[in-house]
Amino acid sequence: MQLRLEQLAAHLQKELRPLYVVWGDEPLLAQEAGDAIRAAARAAGCGERHVHHVAGSHFDWSSLLGSAQELSLFSARQLIEVRIPSGKPGKDGSEALQRYCERLSDDVVTLVQLPRLDRTQQAGGWFTALDRAGVTIRVDAIERQALPQWIARRLAAQGQRVQGGEAGQRTLAFFADRVEGNLLAAHQEIQKLGLLHPPGELDFEQVEAAVLDVARYDVFKLGEAVLAGQVARALRMLDGLQAEGEAAVLVHWTLAEDIRALARAREAVDAGKPLPMALREARVWGAKERLFERVVPRLTGTAVAQLLDAAQRCDGLVKGLKLPDWPAEPWDALRRLVLMALESTAAGGAARAAPPRLALQA
Repeated sequence: MQLRLEQLAAHLQKELRPLYVVWGDEPLLAQEAGDAIRAAARAAGCGERHVHHVAGSHFDWSSLLGSAQELSLFSARQLIEVRIPSGKPGKDGSEALQRYCERLSDDVVTLVQLPRLDRTQQAGGWFTALDRAGVTIRVDAIERQALPQWIARRLAAQGQRVQGGEAGQRTLAFFADRVEGNLLAAHQEIQKLGLLHPPGELDFEQVEAAVLDVARYDVFKLGEAVLAGQVARALRMLDGLQAEGEAAVLVHWTLAEDIRALARAREAVDAGKPLPMALREARVWGAKERLFERVVPRLTGTAVAQLLDAAQRCDGLVKGLKLPDWPAEPWDALRRLVLMALESTAAGGAARAAPPRLALQA
């Protein structure tokens, strides 16, 4: 049985199943889901708790199977937690988890905690057994576009709100920019507002004065911001990655991969292939597929060629070469490449004999 995270609270009020699996890549939300299950287990009489941390290939799976069969000395029921931070229980673990699912008891509540799993791991016999026997809750990261509303809901839970209309949206957007990619810090900043100000309406000045810049940027999200035409966000992410000490070579590789994918897709479309087929051949899927669907039809072959040439020049710059008419510093060169890509995708990729106007300002 699969549940969305927002359905968990209502589910636990109605019933408590013998097995829960929480998996995903957002630590704050995974922790909160686990805490909700633990609280429900305690309320249901689970007075004894055993935690099994699976680290490496030498974990004794017989201890897990044995603890589930032991009678609790101090309470009628017990809670067993199984934490597998690698998401890879191994062959012995896979067999043990499948046997465990066959022996579930109403006297034991089991919570299995896992990281984000790829498709191969989700298709494994051990995870399929867990999914079939228990309740699985997938915990996904909060994407940037959903972050303002997430912040608003968290503020409402502690009796606070932003102003209505455009002023409130501006406040939430500012808050989201400050905490993007760092949900735990976002949670802490929201709690700080609850301590600093009484319940009620918050104006922009109160939020601006209280909320620290704790954003953490993912290098792979930078390409999405560029493809989406989000100029301010892309440049803010680039500055943040530099401040965090990210390798300029990795940032360039990520941008260059997107540019090469754009070139492959544009070439396939020009050859008469439908756009969905062109994107599959260019190995574009997921969130970027929607962005490519918007960008590829706008680009001309000349614009793509210019971006490829710029990416090649930037590759040399981030590796220590010097080129005329390009910034000497790697991060300044990356900034120019980002601006060129932004202008090409936003303006439809019109052919130019010279570098784009925005890029010349870098």
